[in-house]
Amino acid sequence: MATTVSETMTAVGFDAPGGPEVLRPETVPVPKPGPGQVLLRVAYAGVNRPDVIQRQGFYPPPPGASPLPGLEVSGQVAAIGEGVVTLLPGQKVCALVAGGGYAEYCLAEAGQCLPVPEALSMAEAAAIPETLFTVWHNVFERGWAREGETLLVHGGTSGIGSMAIMLGKLFDLTVIVTCGGAGKCAAALAIGADHAIDYKESDFVAEVARITDGAGVHIVLDMVAGDYVARNLKCLRDDGRHVTIAVQGGVRAEINMAEVMRRRLTLTGSTLRPRSNEFKALLASEIMELVWPLVADGALRPVMDRVFPLADAAAAHARMESGGHVGKIVLAIGAAKDVR
Repeated sequence: MATTVSETMTAVGFDAPGGPEVLRPETVPVPKPGPGQVLLRVAYAGVNRPDVIQRQGFYPPPPGASPLPGLEVSGQVAAIGEGVVTLLPGQKVCALVAGGGYAEYCLAEAGQCLPVPEALSMAEAAAIPETLFTVWHNVFERGWAREGETLLVHGGTSGIGSMAIMLGKLFDLTVIVTCGGAGKCAAALAIGADHAIDYKESDFVAEVARITDGAGVHIVLDMVAGDYVARNLKCLRDDGRHVTIAVQGGVRAEINMAEVMRRRLTLTGSTLRPRSNEFKALLASEIMELVWPLVADGALRPVMDRVFPLADAAAAHARMESGGHVGKIVLAIGAAKDVR
């Protein structure tokens, strides 16, 4: 199916770092796909914490990536680059991208695109790649999660937290989460968490000990870092794994290394955006094989918070920074009439 591609497009970017108000629409050239790439006519774009951090000036795009924010999109293939044989113009896909999602068109590596099943809305499809790739890699590949183990996740109602709950339950993990407030805890339990701890009212270390009868958890998925690290280690059982994916509480932590040695703890972490295209393609292939069937049959769906028009990207960022959201925030990029 042939598609007509404009020469220019509307996108949302910013001139200088700052608050949500620095985001503004602009007209920019439509990029052209290079070898191994596809150009997507974007239907929706996911909004993620790294977008906020980039806007604040602390998370620059990797070399060669678009300076526009946006790390995940859904849409239709509008054009294909040299060597692409797995995708066709008009095909509906969602994709993990290194930037550029807040725009009417976005480049994606063909190897990082996943087909959108008929039963999945395009808004939902845009809310999946960033959290799914991140949780799968960090919990199951770096954290070596296995059936019957217990996982502690901070920020249980965030996009990452909600995906960690759902994936954990689908792969037979017991999932404990922390949340700020009784309402958030109730939401996390509704998503599927086995236990939700209100960190504003309780010491999560003591609560984890109570819930696990003193045994501790096998894995901590940490988005806080800072002084949470030492507390997280107290939650781990012997041979436990601590996986850091964000440093919202600070980049430095003081820990007892003798305790790490004595209890054989593993500390690891990762950032997804700067990894190579080859790595991300391998990760996408594994997800396609092991997780995408769960998406296709409806067993895995993202928790959706709110959809904002592209022009209201500043309001979407303000909502994320307020902490009031439950699940994923997405932008509607003039969601095309022929795209569900």
